[in-house]
Amino acid sequence: MPANGRSIALRHYAVAAQNPPDRDDRTVSHSAPRIHTPEGTVKAISKTLGKHLVSIEEANHEVAVHIHRDALVDCMVLLRDNCEYQQLVEIAGVDWPDRDPRFEIVYCLLSLTKNHRIRVHLTTNEDQPVPSVTGIWPVAGWLEREVFDMYGVLFSGNADLRRILTDYGFSGHPQRKDFPLSGYVELRYSEEEKRVKYEPVQLAQDFRNFDFLSPWEGADYVLPGDEKSSEAAPQQPAPKETVKRTVRKPKATGDKA
Repeated sequence: MPANGRSIALRHYAVAAQNPPDRDDRTVSHSAPRIHTPEGTVKAISKTLGKHLVSIEEANHEVAVHIHRDALVDCMVLLRDNCEYQQLVEIAGVDWPDRDPRFEIVYCLLSLTKNHRIRVHLTTNEDQPVPSVTGIWPVAGWLEREVFDMYGVLFSGNADLRRILTDYGFSGHPQRKDFPLSGYVELRYSEEEKRVKYEPVQLAQDFRNFDFLSPWEGADYVLPGDEKSSEAAPQQPAPKETVKRTVRKPKATGDKA
């Protein structure tokens, strides 16, 4: 940027810092339009989606749109073309084991012209594929692969639906609530075989050291592997008694009696 351009920008930001915009009427320091209020956005989205809409709610200045799973592609096209949400930012998954359907898929959309974001929610199970939106946003292919890898949710229409984060031959889906924290196998390099090996997870309980009878102070139960710590500690030998002796200083030679 030229020197005169930098000086103009610095003066502009200094003036903006001294006179901050009102919270309900925010403006920006460049040519982008003003941020739209959620009230108008909610009404516009509700009218645009119509029968495809399950519910729409606003909380903490964020708009969450809940739609039917089968109408995902139609809703995304309407939100992109009619409501100006041009960019797909993220696709996330949520696992609710006690619900039916179990999984919730969340699409985060950004409007570059309105400077506003919304979330689009739908529900599904692992045996009910979700329509892919790669035909609208090609970048969704990577995001759908991540949700498939972490949760096991299928996306119909994704031509390259395979794992993207976990290793080859990985078993299970790490972001599910029922997936064990330790996993099912552990990976190590074998010096003898000169290759990477998969082995069952082994937790070495016998090599744990605790400062108390249990990892949690005050617990009155013994966990597996803690039996050694419950044994009585060896008694320390009693300290030896010390005997004080009085030593008389000898008289110097030549002293008078």
